Amino acid sequence: MPQTSLMMTLQFSSSGTPVNVQAKHFLIPGLGRYDNKYSPKLPSKFPKASIFNSHQIPNPILHQPPVNQSVAAIVFGDGSESRLYPLTKRRSEGAIPIASNYRLIDAVVSNCINSNINKIYALTQFNSTSLNSHLSRAYSGASLGKEGFVEVIAAYQSPEDQGWFQGTADAIRRCLWVLEEYPVAEFLVLPGHHLYKMDYQKVIESHRNRKSDITIVASNGITKRDQDPGVGVLKINTENQVMQYSLKSNKEPVNYAVAETLTRCNDSSYSYIPSMGIYLINRATMVNLLNNHFPKAMDFGTEVIRGALSLGMKVEAYLFEGYWEDMRSIEAFYQANMECIKKLNTGYNFCDGDSPVYTIPRNLPPTVVNDAMITDSVIGDGCILNRCKIKSTVVGMRTKIRDGAIIEDSVIMGSDVYQIEDGRESSIKSTSVPIGIGENTEIRKAIVDKNARIGKNVKIINKDNVEEGDREANGYIISGRIMVVLRSAEIPDNSIL
Repeated sequence: MPQTSLMMTLQFSSSGTPVNVQAKHFLIPGLGRYDNKYSPKLPSKFPKASIFNSHQIPNPILHQPPVNQSVAAIVFGDGSESRLYPLTKRRSEGAIPIASNYRLIDAVVSNCINSNINKIYALTQFNSTSLNSHLSRAYSGASLGKEGFVEVIAAYQSPEDQGWFQGTADAIRRCLWVLEEYPVAEFLVLPGHHLYKMDYQKVIESHRNRKSDITIVASNGITKRDQDPGVGVLKINTENQVMQYSLKSNKEPVNYAVAETLTRCNDSSYSYIPSMGIYLINRATMVNLLNNHFPKAMDFGTEVIRGALSLGMKVEAYLFEGYWEDMRSIEAFYQANMECIKKLNTGYNFCDGDSPVYTIPRNLPPTVVNDAMITDSVIGDGCILNRCKIKSTVVGMRTKIRDGAIIEDSVIMGSDVYQIEDGRESSIKSTSVPIGIGENTEIRKAIVDKNARIGKNVKIINKDNVEEGDREANGYIISGRIMVVLRSAEIPDNSIL
């Protein structure tokens, strides 16, 4: 698979304290629209009017500022740690490898870059070591312009705030002193573990044209995620104005009116659509909601958005028609990987030249294939494949598959390092089972996490057709009939799972 790399300026310190950057002022016409309605007066660094020279005829139409100067993205790298466990046992959801060469958060950061948003703040907390390392290595440099950056803000303590971030709203509130460093007009709040391609400029254009206080992106399509409890549900009218925000639960199922086009009836009709957890909110509105109206709110969706509706603010829905997977389960993650190798790509396209996905430039050697049979699969960089059969499988970087192995309908995440064998000295502690897939091993419908050691003549096939099973002590679990081998697990020779 082709790998695209982009270098950006990253501002990050090991303590999580961002580095001070001197911002350049620029004109943002009409930014004071909400001063008197909902929000306190803006700082003096925000100009109130455009400046014309003596030869210009003043134009009564105010032009919007460019997106790369006026919008900052806030990306959350953490999700619920139980959704994709055990893949999240030692990493956050945004850091989970996908499609051989990438991490989940790459899709969201790439959306920002491709949408000309070059000020990106990544707020991280749980199991964030791998994610912070990835962001700092993948997005460092100066290719986003003089003021472009990806800045990691790890959870921290201060004299005013002790303890961890208590939720998305609490995290943004505690980081406002950093987020307000640049004079942007809007904040774009994004989950960092969802898989989709979106031009955020269209969302921004709709938000500004409708003069909204908050715009929520919603999925306008029929998907199985409609059955998941905990999904945010928007009740909208025929003008796409949000009337109510609620959470779907098992006890109170929602009657979704989601179809290829929304039902067009009279003005009193409503539709229910799932929120994607993406919010575009005016800067002044954000500050006022978090600091003044709801200073104790922890969750952005259930508390701040509901609060904004109760205050009578203008909250609009932007309907997104494309592919979206929010990774609410192991099954969803598995299916997203399987869809990326289909000939008729109805899922996420990692090979889209018009909207590339950026990640770390690793400079690995090319994959070596020795008399192997490979069909309908994606193979990452630096693999060694010896006389094996691979079908409908995603094979991650540095994977070593030995003679006689058969792998079908699986996700092999690969390895972080090469293990030197043949009796030579190795930086890896010697064990009876080397990293990789052993001789004559059979793997079907499984996810094998990084650095796993699968012995010889092993069968990972869910032989008893178990729906759910906790075998973590033995190095694996079963979720939705999918076998999941844990990171760095060792499966002895001749095992049958």
